[in-house]
Amino acid sequence: MSFVPKGILPAMITPMTKDYKVNIPALRKLIDYMIDGGVHGIFAIGTTGEFYALTNDEYREVLEVTVDQVAGRVPVYAGCNSIGTRQSIELTHIASEVGGISAISVLTPYFISLTQNEIYDHFRTIAENTDMNIILYDNAPKTHMTIKPATVAKLADLPNIVGIKDSTGDLTNTADIIGRTTRAGKDFHVMMGRDSLIHAALCYGATGAVAAAANVAPKLCADIYNKYMAGDIKGSLEDQYNLVPLRVAFGLGSFPTVIKEALELVGIEAGPCAMPTGVMTAEEKEQLKKILKNMGLID
Repeated sequence: MSFVPKGILPAMITPMTKDYKVNIPALRKLIDYMIDGGVHGIFAIGTTGEFYALTNDEYREVLEVTVDQVAGRVPVYAGCNSIGTRQSIELTHIASEVGGISAISVLTPYFISLTQNEIYDHFRTIAENTDMNIILYDNAPKTHMTIKPATVAKLADLPNIVGIKDSTGDLTNTADIIGRTTRAGKDFHVMMGRDSLIHAALCYGATGAVAAAANVAPKLCADIYNKYMAGDIKGSLEDQYNLVPLRVAFGLGSFPTVIKEALELVGIEAGPCAMPTGVMTAEEKEQLKKILKNMGLID
């Protein structure tokens, strides 16, 4: 049995100072806030973590601090995302050198257009150049590239590819992947990547979710999973409904500025997003504040 990614993993933001440097003290406080909220792992430097805006030195620093602050309380996951295969492999080597990381997540290449054979070769080559557990990452709405379920099933046969984060937002796609992998007897696990579909994905057989909203509302997100696993299906669904307004609020500004602003409102320092992502307008901030009040996250 390979490593099993499971539970609620916050797609952690990368806190920044006003001059766009990584804010290490804020990062440590955020990690404690989420773990205290009951999350089941910490997912560093994914899309929400603005991987595209960090240098390799900053990437290493964030991972080192994350592993140190987590201190073995929950598993640590790391994004290793780049357009080029060689560059993705370089990030996997950094993650391996840092140590203490249970699995890495690798996004499909973006900007360029690839065939499914090329996508397969990309992930196969990365898998052959590391012994770390790998979680495939399909975020087609942002990359405009997808790993088709048949390709996922083929990649699932590689020994260190242990799962996929499905951020397509398409439950049919999620179900198709599960049918071709887990239900087909493969040692492979699906994590939902759309916060509004966590409960539904668990019903289909997913083992958890990577949730950006868990930065802000870690307990609520964790309860969707915990209640489901305890057999409280109605309670899990109710928590899912309660989370949806926060996920919908992501559309109030450029991603992930809404998450950072929400954290600031609940009293967790997050700082700005890296340029060129800007800030929310005063009107947008007021809308977000009302949503957080209605959710009971702020007074």
